[in-house]
Amino acid sequence: MNNQIFIQTVRFVALVLAQVFVFNKIDLFGFISPYIYVLFILLYPVVTNQIQFIFISFLLGLSLDFFGDSGGIHAAACLTAAYVRPFLLKFAFGVSYEYNTVKVSNTQFGSRLLYFTLLIVIHHLVLFSLEIFNLENILYILKFALFSSVFTILISMVIMVIFSRKK
Repeated sequence: MNNQIFIQTVRFVALVLAQVFVFNKIDLFGFISPYIYVLFILLYPVVTNQIQFIFISFLLGLSLDFFGDSGGIHAAACLTAAYVRPFLLKFAFGVSYEYNTVKVSNTQFGSRLLYFTLLIVIHHLVLFSLEIFNLENILYILKFALFSSVFTILISMVIMVIFSRKK
């Protein structure tokens, strides 16, 4: 258990620092930005206290809001992603999730891609809806969310391949 807490703490700090000092500096074409800190929510262990997980996700978003002076939009997006995560896990992994045998790094590529895509798109839609906060600009919200989601998914999958443990 202590090993798991250490791993999650290191992952939390590393992803926040990577997001703040590296990935926040990336802005392709003025509307594509990766948000890799979502990997923390995606990879958090399935068998966990849901209230604790939602609180930790809130702290993740709050820490990014603190560094980015973004007024709580990351905290709201992380809370939403943490709340819908169990439903997305059940949808993407089915019976494996119900029997608590899911470990995201050991799942089939198609299921993992579906799970990553759904959670990242939901996170980005909430994030950009709150950032732009004007329904007259719904096309901008959708454009930013779509392209940033695709870029985030690609980088997340590459990170998963690079840091996966070989069997």
